[in-house]
Amino acid sequence: MTPNQMKLGAHFLAVVFTSVWLPCHAADAKEAAPITKEDAPITKDVAPTAKEEAPIASEVKTAVVEPLPAILASPKRADFQNEPFSREARHVADWVVDSGDNKGKPFVVVDKIAAKVFVFEPTGRLRGAAPALLGIAKGDHTAPGVGDRELSSIRLQDRTTPAGRFVAALGVNYGGKDILWVDYDAAISMHRVINTKPLERRPHRLNTPTPLDNRISFGCINVPIKFFDTVVSPSFTKTDGIVYVLPETRSVQAQFASYDVEEHARQVQAQVQAQVQAQVQAQVQTQLQTSTLPAEGSAPVQ
Repeated sequence: MTPNQMKLGAHFLAVVFTSVWLPCHAADAKEAAPITKEDAPITKDVAPTAKEEAPIASEVKTAVVEPLPAILASPKRADFQNEPFSREARHVADWVVDSGDNKGKPFVVVDKIAAKVFVFEPTGRLRGAAPALLGIAKGDHTAPGVGDRELSSIRLQDRTTPAGRFVAALGVNYGGKDILWVDYDAAISMHRVINTKPLERRPHRLNTPTPLDNRISFGCINVPIKFFDTVVSPSFTKTDGIVYVLPETRSVQAQFASYDVEEHARQVQAQVQAQVQAQVQAQVQTQLQTSTLPAEGSAPVQ
């Protein structure tokens, strides 16, 4: 259990202890009060019987723990700051924040299908989002040795933007320009949009409202110049971070072993509920057994 869950468990132990055990214990104490002259003499006929004690045992077996507070079932979520997002982008960003998979570092979600980049602060608050240009070929793989090839020798089907979780850091390319290295071995980076081939119309593609024309690169992730300068670069200055490139040929769950935060919260709540229930039942049973044991050296009532 986490510290928060342990505190909640302790709370419910106290609740059930006061609501189940104390009333039973008080009843036992009342029956065991000192005998006065006004009391009728105790005889064997009025001695407690096993049958009369049965309801107490039954109550112990059916003790119920109150539902856990809603706060336990509230997962952590990414804050998209009203920025539109896809279901897959929301799923991964929420999972990253809830699980802490980013290890306290800034992180980026690259949605290839939507051709959009989301940059988050370590806490999960969106710092900025922008359209992106991606590898012209559909696929989530990296062709063997592609990072060592000349661009002109890379086949069209190998010009993919690979999916996965990458530890990214700022660096420079072969021309000395600052970029964000995503997968150094495969020569995949995030950088300012280039326009070395005007016929490709890369800046124009970034400004169209559809993602259908955003597949043009050799695999690198091209973003608007201002976005790189004001969002990407400052986020990774003096630190590395995590880039999550969403797949397009398989599910995000298969790619990242991620979970739905709402479903995960329900599962955690059920597990904690069961653990608390078991602890309460055990403690109440122990307390009742202890309270009914005769004092050491005392003689049974005749």
